[in-house]
Amino acid sequence: MKTKVTRHKVNIITLGCSKNLVDSEVLMGQLRAGNVEVVHESDEPSDIVVVNTCGFINDAKEESIDTILRYAEARKAGLVGKVYVMGCLSQRYRKELEAELLEVDGFYGVNDLPKILKDLGVDYKKELIGERMLTTPGHYAYLKISEGCNKKCSFCAIPLIRGKHISRPMEELIHEATHLAAGGVKEIILIAQDLTYYGYDLYHERKLAGLLENLAEIEGIEWIRLHYAYPSDFPKEIAEVIYKSPKICNYLDIPLQHISDPVLKSMNRGVTKEKTYRLLETLREKNPGIAIRTTLIVGYPIETEEYFEELKAFVKGQRFDRLGVFMYSPEEDTSAFYLHDAVPDELKKARMEEIMEIQQDISLEKNLEKVGMEFKVLIDRKEGDFYIGRSEYDSPEVDNEILIDSSVSLQTGNFYQVKIDRADFFDLYGTLKN
Repeated sequence: MKTKVTRHKVNIITLGCSKNLVDSEVLMGQLRAGNVEVVHESDEPSDIVVVNTCGFINDAKEESIDTILRYAEARKAGLVGKVYVMGCLSQRYRKELEAELLEVDGFYGVNDLPKILKDLGVDYKKELIGERMLTTPGHYAYLKISEGCNKKCSFCAIPLIRGKHISRPMEELIHEATHLAAGGVKEIILIAQDLTYYGYDLYHERKLAGLLENLAEIEGIEWIRLHYAYPSDFPKEIAEVIYKSPKICNYLDIPLQHISDPVLKSMNRGVTKEKTYRLLETLREKNPGIAIRTTLIVGYPIETEEYFEELKAFVKGQRFDRLGVFMYSPEEDTSAFYLHDAVPDELKKARMEEIMEIQQDISLEKNLEKVGMEFKVLIDRKEGDFYIGRSEYDSPEVDNEILIDSSVSLQTGNFYQVKIDRADFFDLYGTLKN
């Protein structure tokens, strides 16, 4: 009689951005196909822990190191069998980590999926490309359309970690999105370091518009959302495609980082203040209802008080629907690293808070304008006395939410028409429209 072989339980811990989350989901899908029991960020005991790290900015590095140390201590105490480390931090600082963290059983870079699978006792299955084990709620998923970046922003280490831009073939992405839709996914969120460059390396022209049109044909997909559209050489037809397709959310995440010309030049962003204003004007002309999300950096080495005042005026004038702010973090081997970091951390923090206070007031004003209006809302979860949902103008985890009294029974993952009754700074409250 054949003895059944039992496999170890593997717990995957994901740190950092949604692109990292997709990498974890791909690993989990491969492990599950190899008959390995796999869980994501579980508190239950597990034989093996894999920490998928982030190495983008100092805070992310510290979180990654702290997490590795926590599981290394658990290994020493006999609570965990083995600890493996993968991802951006491991890619960039492998030698240093190997020398310092002797309790870790293996370190792997961002392209070492077959190697970590082999060490976990599983063969890499190329035929599983596009299939993965989702960690998001079943009704939405991220779709990573490319890897790496060809831009050379002075503050960013991503090209050093992830390499040059590599687009995934369109047919592969269509296959993956179709598979996701068949599994119940209704919203796909396109992610990449630079969405707008998609396809240039494969087809010698930018093909994001064509990809969007093909994705919109997939049965079961109701929302398509765009994250991380680089502003330099932005393909204007994207705004038209968003406007014309009922499936593509009137939403665009376009990280602008700053507005002062000297800062933009030093950042090597490839845009100017004038071009940025013109781009935003064009986007809103072609699609008046579009919600624009952006991110900014404060405390860049040459950011004077004058340049910061310019940034404040920009935020006040543009009235972005969604906005996030990062404090500048010096990254080794980037060109900005060799500039004198002239802005003290306390001033960086004060500037960040000042921008967020401005945006908070803008957010409240925009939310109050929505009172009395109706929106198509996707229900993400139930929490306490409320169902929590989103409109097409909001991405999960980072944007506003719509709260609906749970006295009415709703189904997570379904769409409903909701009338907005009241608003606060970052949330809306609504009732189901009969």
